[in-house]
Amino acid sequence: MDLVLVSCSFPDETLALAAAGAVVDKGLAACCQVSAPVTSLYRWEGKTERAAEVILACKTTVEASPALCDFLKARHPYEVPEIIAWPITAGLPAYLDWVRLNTTVGPPS
Repeated sequence: MDLVLVSCSFPDETLALAAAGAVVDKGLAACCQVSAPVTSLYRWEGKTERAAEVILACKTTVEASPALCDFLKARHPYEVPEIIAWPITAGLPAYLDWVRLNTTVGPPS
C-alpha cells in the first residue's frame, strides 16, 4: 500500500482548480479531481454550520503525501482545512503504476 487518495474540501471551484493545477504541476500527485459542489454540515465554534464546498481528490504516493498535505494547508483559506488520506488498497495495476510514475516529489526534506 504505497498509494493514497488525499481529499481536501474547498469553498469554491476556482480555489480547488488552482490547487489541483499546482499540485499536478509540482509532481505532488499524478492526478487530481475536482467534484461538483457538495453540501457540508459540520460543527464549528459550538454551532452547526452548512456550506457549499467542492472536494479536491488527489492520487499520490505515501512518500509524497506529507509534502502534498503541507502544500494544501499552506495555501488554504480555512483556519482548519479538511485534509485526509485513505490508503489505496487495490485498483487497475496499470493505473496504479501510472500514479507512481507521475508522482515525482519524494518525502519532505
